[in-house]
Amino acid sequence: MDRQEDLWNIVIDVWNRGFLGATVGQILTALGIFVLSLLLRRLFSKFVIASLRGLVKRSKTEVDDKILEALDPPLRLVPVIIGVYFALDFLEMDPQYWEIAVQLERSLIAYAIFWGLYRMIGPFSYAFDRLHDALGVVMVEWLVKALKFIIFFVGAAAILEIWGIEVGPLLAGLGLFGVAVALGAQDLFKNLIAGVLILVEKRFHKGDWVLVDGVVEGTVDSIGFRSTFVRRFDKAPVYVPNSKMSDNAVTNFTRMTHRRIYWKIGVEYGTTIEQLREVRDSIEAYILGNDDFAHPPDVSTFVRIDSFNDSSIDIMLYCFTKTVRWGEWLEIKEQLAYRVKEIVEGAGTGFAFPSQSIYVESIPSDRPEVFVPPSKD
Repeated sequence: MDRQEDLWNIVIDVWNRGFLGATVGQILTALGIFVLSLLLRRLFSKFVIASLRGLVKRSKTEVDDKILEALDPPLRLVPVIIGVYFALDFLEMDPQYWEIAVQLERSLIAYAIFWGLYRMIGPFSYAFDRLHDALGVVMVEWLVKALKFIIFFVGAAAILEIWGIEVGPLLAGLGLFGVAVALGAQDLFKNLIAGVLILVEKRFHKGDWVLVDGVVEGTVDSIGFRSTFVRRFDKAPVYVPNSKMSDNAVTNFTRMTHRRIYWKIGVEYGTTIEQLREVRDSIEAYILGNDDFAHPPDVSTFVRIDSFNDSSIDIMLYCFTKTVRWGEWLEIKEQLAYRVKEIVEGAGTGFAFPSQSIYVESIPSDRPEVFVPPSKD
């Protein structure tokens, strides 16, 4: 009987001793409160947030809908924070452990606040729509990223301050390290400044077809802090440092107003003057009468007898199409080629091809005698 009482006393002692100054009963009750907060989290999401969605849908603007959508995850954290607060308050821990619990609760509150602010940057970025024309879409995206970084940094600093870690001396200590890093990261800052200059000068935008002299030709997919992502026409990705995009010559084909066709058409030397005039006038009439081509004075259009080549008389064809789309331009050029062939053949002449003629005026009299081997007979 005494042993049973001793065992029971040990159980009671363990129950009362618990952990961190709280009894086992208090710990179990605190866990129950926390589990209850998780259940209330679902009810809070089902009723409270659903009611808020019904209210914002009645408004004419979409900004409040996007703000509520962004705040949805942080709002779901509110019942959990309340549950943690009441659970910790019920534990009655020792003072040294209670201070840690309070800091944990404050950290959760700070995390929820800054998490909500971080997510709200996205909906509020619609307020920068008026800046798109002045700064450009990519510059506004950079501004949004910078704001998100600032909120993240301030939030992290606030949580560190809660735990007694002073951020000021830490930043001062990192300053010397930053100087050392900056000396080794000159290319990084050079590319960053070059990226800002690209956006300010509006050399190109996302989706533009560009040719960087000696580097790459393709479509701009994105403009980052350090490099620009260009996808070549064979779909291969190329990451070009912003410094090269800034220093090298960049041809932006997307901003072309027209697209050029420049040919040299060689006809036979046997072509008469009347045939040359007929070919030239017919090609010019076709271009000037076709709405697919741009006409003077908007652009220069030339169809002229240009030069006497080694084996042909060359006609220069210089004109521009209204479209700048590559596929449409190829189709127009194809139709022009068909028409040029019809015109040349209809005029009774033909296209020249590289050839050489050898003229022999006389046979030298002092040429050597041809050796004829004797027969065996």
